[in-house]
Amino acid sequence: MKRIFLFVFLLGSLSCFSQPETPIEVVDLIKKNVTCSWADKTVDTFKAGDPETPLKGIAVCMFADMATLKEAVQQKCNFIITHEPVFYNHLDETKAFDNDTVYQEKMEFIDKHDLVIFRFHDHIHRTEPDGIYEGMLTKLDWKKYALNGSHFLFEFKQTRLSDFSKEIKEKLGLETVRIIGDPKMIFTKVGLAVGAPGGQSHIRMLQNPRVEVLVAGEAPEWETYLYANDAVEQGKKKAVIFLGHIKSEEAGMEYCADWLKNFVQGVPIKFIENEANFTEL
Repeated sequence: MKRIFLFVFLLGSLSCFSQPETPIEVVDLIKKNVTCSWADKTVDTFKAGDPETPLKGIAVCMFADMATLKEAVQQKCNFIITHEPVFYNHLDETKAFDNDTVYQEKMEFIDKHDLVIFRFHDHIHRTEPDGIYEGMLTKLDWKKYALNGSHFLFEFKQTRLSDFSKEIKEKLGLETVRIIGDPKMIFTKVGLAVGAPGGQSHIRMLQNPRVEVLVAGEAPEWETYLYANDAVEQGKKKAVIFLGHIKSEEAGMEYCADWLKNFVQGVPIKFIENEANFTEL
């Protein structure tokens, strides 16, 4: 009886470590390992390629742009898991690009190299802990400053805005950051809003008395920028540090690559860092 139990136990253990053979099998494992229910309406779907393609390697990234796709091919990864859209709009609708040469060339590259692309956005944010914020707080080393374990509100020792900005810049490997506010301002209360939650979300955070400095990804200049500039002009103790969309979330996808290694066995998993979206002159 003990031998039968041991055999069943070992068989079950081996099945947990089975190697996925296709991208769709990887996604099935992701669905089993997030802590939230998988939504019926979601942008987390396959965007290009055949999900049944034999799996060679997995590349994890923020943006599946051309440079990233080329690097994935170089690293022998044919399944790309990206956080943001592939085809220039939130829902990856491609009809408007049918005759567009940029879109056509990108699709030709994807087809030529048998690439499969899956977007992992909604559920990495909804799982517990939020994988994007978890990765960012680890990279920035901010967990010890979180208010009651928050991912959004932090209390630091008194620091100067210019010094704080430079420290973030170094930790994230940024060439530049954009700042609204007095570089000499001394503060302790910080809010974090990664990605692009929208200008109104930023404004609500700036209205919070627990936020003196907002660290944000990207924003419409006619919303967040305008509100912050008016607040500063009025003498209010407010400031914003803009990191750009990629660098405000990218450490979360690096975390995602490590998270995948906990349950995806026997296949290479590579994190690919995005190149800068633009050049500073």
